[in-house]
Amino acid sequence: MIREEGKLVERISLRSDRDVARARRVVTQAMDKLGARALGRTRFVTAVSEIARNAVVHGQGGDISVFSHDRSKQVSVICEDGGPGIEDIDTALQDGFTTGRGLGRGLGGAQRLCDVFEIESTPDTGVTIRMAVNI
Repeated sequence: MIREEGKLVERISLRSDRDVARARRVVTQAMDKLGARALGRTRFVTAVSEIARNAVVHGQGGDISVFSHDRSKQVSVICEDGGPGIEDIDTALQDGFTTGRGLGRGLGGAQRLCDVFEIESTPDTGVTIRMAVNI
């Protein structure tokens, strides 16, 4: 559960790989300010990178908002896209499922790298993913 309303660190429009890299940097900086350890930071930044890239590649672009929760020592993100949505979320989270040329570990892998991972999808209106990590 995302514990409290956090402070918005930055909202990033996701249109290209350059925007995905920016999201990674912003999350890294937010985690560093809260004193995150290197391994925890690497894990969460990897998850953020995966969902941001999915928004660019499969979701026709989107937005990602990064929040810092100072009191609870948590960093969270909300990533939204306007793509076709995910038809079967349970299947999409399984290792080996892919709609492209990847290994099929992306979405399920991102879920495993977070303390909180919530996904909502409606056909033809896109996907919203909320995820967080405790520092």
